[in-house]
Amino acid sequence: MPRQATIERETKETRIKLSLTLEGRGEHKGATGVGFLDHMLALFTRHALFDLTIEAKGDLHVDYHHTVEDVGICLGQALAQALGEKKGITRFGDASVPMDEALASVAVDLSGRPFLVCHAAFPDQKVGDYDTALTGEFLQALATHAGATLHVNVPYGDNSHHINEAIFKALALALAAAVAPRAGVKGVPSTKGSL
Repeated sequence: MPRQATIERETKETRIKLSLTLEGRGEHKGATGVGFLDHMLALFTRHALFDLTIEAKGDLHVDYHHTVEDVGICLGQALAQALGEKKGITRFGDASVPMDEALASVAVDLSGRPFLVCHAAFPDQKVGDYDTALTGEFLQALATHAGATLHVNVPYGDNSHHINEAIFKALALALAAAVAPRAGVKGVPSTKGSL
């Protein structure tokens, strides 16, 4: 059975429906209304080989913050729901991805303990009309609601678009490795017996 989940979230600021399949083909469908976020989610999905369908409506007349953060919340919840008890998974994953002059490294532990460490400086405040500070908000929401420890490090990079792209691609590869079944793992990969 494929591991999948559908999350619906409605607040006074956003209305989101998101479906995630971990055993996918890298297909991304739908839109958030935030073009740059859609671009990042499409490449994230492609490189993780997840399938992601999303429809989001948000108060974009205010700014993109609520939409970007709430998409992160929903993606984190879907990941946690799709993994269930996390039996047989690898649990850990890490990847480094270059994007031209930028390099991003992401390490993840699907530990059940949400924590984000993010060392990423963006030279530009905006990529188009997207506020680059929102990438940190997205990652925090994802880590919190997935119950993941997430470390993101960008040692160098001059182009804010490239830095974002390297982060999302490295995140995709790290999560794909962490959710993958690991041969020989019986039950939950923890000495505690639960994650």
